[in-house]
Amino acid sequence: MATTSTILATLRQDDSKLNWQQLLSDIISAFDCSTGTIHTLDKESELLKLQAHQGIPDFLLPKMTEIPIGKGMAGIAAERRLAVEMCNLQKDDSGVARPAAKETKVEGSIAVPMLLDGELYGTLGIAKPVPYDFTEDEKQSLLEIGEEMSRRIQLLACRK
Repeated sequence: MATTSTILATLRQDDSKLNWQQLLSDIISAFDCSTGTIHTLDKESELLKLQAHQGIPDFLLPKMTEIPIGKGMAGIAAERRLAVEMCNLQKDDSGVARPAAKETKVEGSIAVPMLLDGELYGTLGIAKPVPYDFTEDEKQSLLEIGEEMSRRIQLLACRK
């Protein structure tokens, strides 16, 4: 089973290619979750673009392919540059989660910004099928993973 340490070690390897899908699968496993997404920021359009997903119903994918900053959990995490969490997404009436998000059938969910030196590179979101409050340690680990993901994105962009 993947752990935060093994995920960070993998991200710190200087490989030229990053397998977003495998990375997401490892993160979901490490945090005992069932679903997740990785979005990267397209600097030209200022949209979050889906790079990897797991456990998301096919009919929802068109609504998640591109997310405006400030919309939904991922967009708000990107806008605020802070983790956005819901103990039970199914009972959310705050307006943070988009109505279609309830179709995922998840409850405990979190979206964190992928930041490096204050610059936004994307978002990482994971969720559980039960109500759940992520601990401060878990939030910090997810932010650290997001920072390493950002470092890899920056490194890959420099090589182009």
